[in-house]
Formats: sequence, C-alpha cells, structure tokens
Amino acid sequence: VQLQASGGGSVQAGGSLRLSCELSGRTLSSYATGWFRQAPGKEREFVAAISWSGGSTYYVDSVKGRFTVSRDSAKNTVYLNMNSLKPEDTAVYYCAKTQWNVWSLRGSWGQGTLVTVSS
Repeated sequence: VQLQASGGGSVQAGGSLRLSCELSGRTLSSYATGWFRQAPGKEREFVAAISWSGGSTYYVDSVKGRFTVSRDSAKNTVYLNMNSLKPEDTAVYYCAKTQWNVWSLRGSWGQGTLVTVSS
C-alpha cells in the first residue's frame, strides 16, 4: 500500500504549510497514519502520527507545538499542518501507514512532497 503526500512548497522561516495524504482503496485501515521526512544527506525519520481511529496523535519533540496531524474522514484524508517552520524542517515528507508506538513502515513508500524552508 502506498500513500501519496502532496502540498509541499517553498516558504520562509516562520511560515506555514499544510500537507495532505489521501487514503484510498485498501489502506491498512487498522494502522496509524504517519508522517516521515528525509532531509538531504540524512536518514528518513518519523515525525508525527494519528491513530487509525483519529483519537490519538503523536509528535517527535522537534515538531511538538508546531505541527498538527488531523484527519477528515469524509474526505478520507490526513493532514499535517506545519507552522513556525524552520530551515531544519527542509525535507521530503512522506505519509505512510505505520504501527503505533513503533513507527515502523506498513506497506511501501509512496512519492513524497518537498518542503523547503529558507532563512
């Protein structure tokens, strides 16, 4: 199962972006939906997730208070709202199904979306 992220772009530090992840078809609905990112020259890292029910969210410390994960069940879409962006947030962002509290990939990586934050 591949999920496709969209909504990336270029912003200045302090700006905001909203990424979208459409959940379509057989999307391992019992798993959480996670956001991951890979900065140039670095390993891909977990960033945030929302549980399959939408009732719980989790953020790594580096984005806590700035990023918010939400879900629109009617649109079958998960969002990552990113505020107060920093240059170190520059990365390709991916959404994927993940196991809660383990943050391992379930399915395969889809196409990510590039976020560039300039100082």
